[in-house]
Amino acid sequence: MANLDQAPSLTMPNLLHVLPAFADEAAKRVNTIVELNSHTINKYELITETGHLKLDRVGYSSLAYPFAYGCIPKTWDEDGDPLDIEIVGVTEPLIPGSIVEARIIGIMTFDDGGEVDDKVIAVIADDKRLDHITSFEQLGEHWIKETTYYWEHYKDLKKPGTCSVNEFLGIDKAVEIIKSCEQRYQREIVPKIVN
Repeated sequence: MANLDQAPSLTMPNLLHVLPAFADEAAKRVNTIVELNSHTINKYELITETGHLKLDRVGYSSLAYPFAYGCIPKTWDEDGDPLDIEIVGVTEPLIPGSIVEARIIGIMTFDDGGEVDDKVIAVIADDKRLDHITSFEQLGEHWIKETTYYWEHYKDLKKPGTCSVNEFLGIDKAVEIIKSCEQRYQREIVPKIVN
């Protein structure tokens, strides 16, 4: 996975537009561009035009991300950004900007101020300590409550009451939404890409 299927170049390719969404669709593995680690209030976002990370904002409260976070290449969600992904169970910090193969275990549908902003839920695909986790339900009821609380309150000091978790759904729905975001990327982004 570390080697790209293209010729060497004097300019760095933007991995958001080079890597496929699925590293191995049959195994439910997706490529993930890491944006930030858990336990931070800093929100980094990928600059879609260049592939660099930018500090988008410092959180307005002490609520820190309870998971590593990133986006899936060659996807475009309804909020005008690549599809988001939460990577749970990470024990060592991931390097922002790095690529991780993540195994899908579900999806959280989410409304952020009237915009659809869904979050794929995954674990690191090659972490043997997490091989037994095959569904978000196995993370437990407290994890669902904690995640819901985080997303429904992380903007309370800026825009109270604007975020709501709709539901947590399984792997099949996650794959369906990823494929929909791949199609949106092909329609809305590919025509704008210049060589």
